[in-house]
Amino acid sequence: MAASRQATAAGCARLPRSYRIQCLERHLGCRLFNRTTRKLLPTEQGRTFYDSSLEIRDAVERAEARVASGGAAPQGSLKVTAPLGLGRRVIAPLVPRFRATHPELDVRLRLSDYLVDLFTEAVDLAVRMAALTDSSLIVRKIADVERVLCAAPDYLARRGRPVTLKDLERHECLLLRFPGSPQFRLPLLRGGRVVPVPVGGRMDADDGDVLTGWALAGEGIALKPVFEVAEHLKSGALERVLPEHPPVPATLAVLHAYKRMAPAKVKAFADAVVGDVGAYVAAHLALIGDVQPRRQRPATPSRAAMRSL
Repeated sequence: MAASRQATAAGCARLPRSYRIQCLERHLGCRLFNRTTRKLLPTEQGRTFYDSSLEIRDAVERAEARVASGGAAPQGSLKVTAPLGLGRRVIAPLVPRFRATHPELDVRLRLSDYLVDLFTEAVDLAVRMAALTDSSLIVRKIADVERVLCAAPDYLARRGRPVTLKDLERHECLLLRFPGSPQFRLPLLRGGRVVPVPVGGRMDADDGDVLTGWALAGEGIALKPVFEVAEHLKSGALERVLPEHPPVPATLAVLHAYKRMAPAKVKAFADAVVGDVGAYVAAHLALIGDVQPRRQRPATPSRAAMRSL
């Protein structure tokens, strides 16, 4: 029986993916996907089988990590993703230095402000600045990142300075947008609670540095991490907007999918990223000291509010 199953698996492995799925369904005696002309959606049995398969994958990863972490030098290929701006300024310069210490390791760096799915894109490690809600990933926090609404003085002189959250509706907001992006609502604090404020604007981009440039040019109001615009706040090139209703802070962190005993290559690069990025953030905040006014502490937001971040 076991030999028969192995022969069946070997034969299916040479077939296209759709046929392999059919082989698996015949072997299990149940349907794993509901098929239409446009979509392929998992059935309840399909989801159960997938979750059980993840447990097996995790067990294999733990076994591999125990071997890989036994004093071996980092080697192989490491796929990393990071935000565009932070990636250009900190992560990209780090890679050559890291490889000089670990020459047996190939580093594949992909920069994007889009939140890449680590599983579907086969990413080993991600640097993210966001509201983190995915409990399937291991999070190593670098810093809690204060954020600010800001605009150039000439924009505020032309359009007026917002006084209430409602006032934002009549302003040009410069939005970070890509497929699935939530920033048509800004997560601001009012009375200690998160308020998703609907906003609009005629200019958006999928690169945070582009939004900073537009804000400096007087094109509108941008939501930015404080450390990214610290020098502009210090010089007066940008000014705070609605400081009494600050944006909800984000988390800057390194993420990976290895639940236990991450491979040596992941651990070593994560150590380097935490050190370099942490120092970069601290140095830029030190340019202007405590740039945040006394801010409201957010109440624990609802699941719906967290999705709007």
